[in-house]
Amino acid sequence: MSRKETAATDRGDAQIVLAQFQSADGDKTGPPLSLAADITAEQLSILINKFLENEETHPYSFYVGEKEVVRSIQTDILESDGRSAEETLVIEYRPQAFFKVRAVTRCSSSLTGHTEAVLSVSFSPDGTQLASGSGDTTVRIWDLDTETPRFTCSGHRNWVLSIAWSPDGKVLASGSMDNTVRLWDPQTGKPIGGALAGHRKWITALAWEPAHVSTSTSRLASSSKDGTVRVWDVVRGRCLFTLASHTAAVTCVKWGGDGRIYTGSQDKTIKIWNTDGSLHRTLMGHAHWVNTLAFSTDHVLRTGAYDHTGKEPADRDEAQKMALKRYNESKGKGPERLVSGSDDFTMFLWDPLNSTKPIARLTGHQKVVNHVSYSPDGRLIASASFDNSVKLWDGLTGKFIASLRGHVAAVYQVCWSADSRMLLSASKDSTLKIWDLRTKKMKLELPGHADEVFTVDWSPGGDRVVSGGKDRVLKIWKH
Repeated sequence: MSRKETAATDRGDAQIVLAQFQSADGDKTGPPLSLAADITAEQLSILINKFLENEETHPYSFYVGEKEVVRSIQTDILESDGRSAEETLVIEYRPQAFFKVRAVTRCSSSLTGHTEAVLSVSFSPDGTQLASGSGDTTVRIWDLDTETPRFTCSGHRNWVLSIAWSPDGKVLASGSMDNTVRLWDPQTGKPIGGALAGHRKWITALAWEPAHVSTSTSRLASSSKDGTVRVWDVVRGRCLFTLASHTAAVTCVKWGGDGRIYTGSQDKTIKIWNTDGSLHRTLMGHAHWVNTLAFSTDHVLRTGAYDHTGKEPADRDEAQKMALKRYNESKGKGPERLVSGSDDFTMFLWDPLNSTKPIARLTGHQKVVNHVSYSPDGRLIASASFDNSVKLWDGLTGKFIASLRGHVAAVYQVCWSADSRMLLSASKDSTLKIWDLRTKKMKLELPGHADEVFTVDWSPGGDRVVSGGKDRVLKIWKH
């Protein structure tokens, strides 16, 4: 302890620290300040709102290095992190979501109807519609107001493996074990045109062109076990082009915010494709199958023009403008980042458009990484693994943050609350668990399913969670 600190402690005065505010992009804000060391996060929030001249008070979280200021600088930084009061502390402020999502605590409905396992569930981009795909070959659309079945969409001849809503919520696509993709009108439950046929094996994933890239939601990409990706014109019902450079099954397809298509495959590579179907580049590094891909902008790519307020755009042009504005805000100054999870137990963090070398290799899981997901604010990555754990990583650097332990069997899927403050995991152990990101501990356990939970989704507005699995029941959870 220095003489200055001893004197301060003897007098019972608060210690003084030198501090400089800095944005997440590294821009300095305001002059260097002399602050009392016992200053709390709430008081820092008042200060930064003054410096930024915000008309309304914005919520922020504050970090010195990797450490968050939860209580005060004295407790969290000087005492527990062992920082000296002599050095200038750079306090990074990160904006948080205006709205707060409440944790879901109870099962409000158990929706029966599917006669085989529920394999995928998904809320529409505006959160007003819900769909599920099942091993019983049907897609079901559910009424969220009454929490009852609305339509059963029949047509597939084998398991429905994946479903995807168009960015405007007007079309629902489903991909099946019967090698076809089908399109449905969610307002009537009727098919739109015939089956989109062409793949020689089953469909593994679906991705729509993002709302801000094009005004018409007319292009859909489907990846298949046959090693190809087909891009469809859904209005005309025909295949525009086929992406065929992978030498094994394509496990996932994503349509990036830059307009390019990204695919992960069992040939251990990730490929990036231009919108005319030509190959842009290949990302190599994984030692086994690539299972899952996630973008730092995924939440905005999924919700398009719809934010948590649920405001409806007037027309397609306005929807595109709103979606572009939200995309640019989400992306910030940095590039769009991609994370990949693999059967080699590792993940890679990429800056895919600027480099074929990964930013970081994320190691720590002891078994297959089944699913990765970026938080809506792009700051954290969550990974679900067959080693029964969920791990958290820094979304910018890939640095390991914490392991969330509590599941007693493989974790199949994770999903975030829209405000990035909570994480939900679904497991083979038949439970869902909600994790608090501030404490990095389990907030709630949601038992109720009679068997493995395969799929889970949190509505974009944050008011509902839906889960489905082997017990053939869809459960809706609310606060």
